[in-house]
Amino acid sequence: MTFTMRTAKTALLALTIGVGAMMQASTAEARDIKTTVVAGGCFWCVESDFESVDGVIEVVSGYTGGTTANPTYKTLKGSGHFEAVEITYDADKVSYPTLLNMFFRSIDPTDAGGQFCDRGDAYRTAVFVETTGEEAAAKQALASAQAELGQKIVTPVIAASQFYEAEAGHQDYYKGSQIVLTRRGAKSKADAYKFYRNACGRDQRVTELWGSAAPFAKP
Repeated sequence: MTFTMRTAKTALLALTIGVGAMMQASTAEARDIKTTVVAGGCFWCVESDFESVDGVIEVVSGYTGGTTANPTYKTLKGSGHFEAVEITYDADKVSYPTLLNMFFRSIDPTDAGGQFCDRGDAYRTAVFVETTGEEAAAKQALASAQAELGQKIVTPVIAASQFYEAEAGHQDYYKGSQIVLTRRGAKSKADAYKFYRNACGRDQRVTELWGSAAPFAKP
């Protein structure tokens, strides 16, 4: 009798665990995981910004928008490619329009020649879209940002092309512990990043433009 009751309890427990696992798997499969690509100047900074957003799963630094196959950081100049990031996000937690609104307010969209201290084509801003729905949402976000800013926004909305992941050394640069040589001596990547971001004036300029609407600026 005892054995039978114990066996029954064990079977019930196994069934409960199995049902729970199936429900978790079903929930995971139901998540609306999407990706989008934007260019906002230095990809270290854009990666750092968007990895702090609730609902963003991963941000990868890379290159896109040019004509040269397999670009690298060293061959970026003249390639037509932008420094960009690919944002993977859970659309059930954060919407595409929300990400776009945050993006426009995290850059200087009035600057067609680069961003902050970084000049040249590789540091231009852009939103890359894959569908007509994304294009419409991006243009709406641009129009909204332009109306709020009261200045002409030059950040283009461009049809997406192949995204090339940047070298491993550029991923998560903002929190790296590896020691690198800078103009101020040897520093960890994290410290070098903080110094660069401040010296480049990114947060100062974004705050000047957007004030309290700037989602990531740390003046």
